[in-house]
Amino acid sequence: MRYLLISDLHGNYEALEAVLLDSRGQYDHIVCCGDLVGYGPDPNRVVEWARANLLAVIRGNHDRACCGLDDLEWFNPIAQEASRWTISRLTEENLGWLRSLPRGPIRVNGFSVAHGSPLDEDEYIASAADAANVFDYLESGVTFFGHTHLQGGFVRIDGHREIITKPRRDEYAVRLRLDPDAVYLINPGSIGQPRDADPRAAYALYDSDTRVLALHRVPYDCEAVRRKIVAEGLPPALGQRLGFGR
Repeated sequence: MRYLLISDLHGNYEALEAVLLDSRGQYDHIVCCGDLVGYGPDPNRVVEWARANLLAVIRGNHDRACCGLDDLEWFNPIAQEASRWTISRLTEENLGWLRSLPRGPIRVNGFSVAHGSPLDEDEYIASAADAANVFDYLESGVTFFGHTHLQGGFVRIDGHREIITKPRRDEYAVRLRLDPDAVYLINPGSIGQPRDADPRAAYALYDSDTRVLALHRVPYDCEAVRRKIVAEGLPPALGQRLGFGR
């Protein structure tokens, strides 16, 4: 079975559209690692798409905050402002659906899906040292996660650990075949707000039969999203950062 793995959409519908167009015909099902909303100007549009198209999805920290399940005090001031705006815009139906999202990790056809660490949905896995603390507790040989907005991953094989790198700025994708004897933590990257110095939307394709993984990047109209953010009265910094991938 072929899967499109996505994460951290953050209400950015233009980036989502670019990913769907770029990956069309290359997957059977779509799985999301959370954070559909927060930051971006199109929360309802993204949630309505998710409700209609996702095979599986778990909640992210912004999903929890933007449907009233979490206090906003843990967010920085810009994230708090964006969350309050999102709460005010989401329909009751979409708020209810977000509240119903399961906590990760969940299992999907032999692999696992988490938002942050499989041990703690709010914990970041941003380095090899972070991953080293998690490998012994994984329930699947392959775990997809998000939260950091950093595409790539980590693998433990034959007692040592390696880093899976994202495509370079001059590359469209990187591909690898996953070793059945290894353990993987893979971040498909953020669609809506990459933070790895590459403004292109990030996603992954995974074939569970052949065990081939591809990490992809695709450009989209960041400026159009920035204009929407300004027009909606959201903090301008949320739009400015999109062009820098920060």
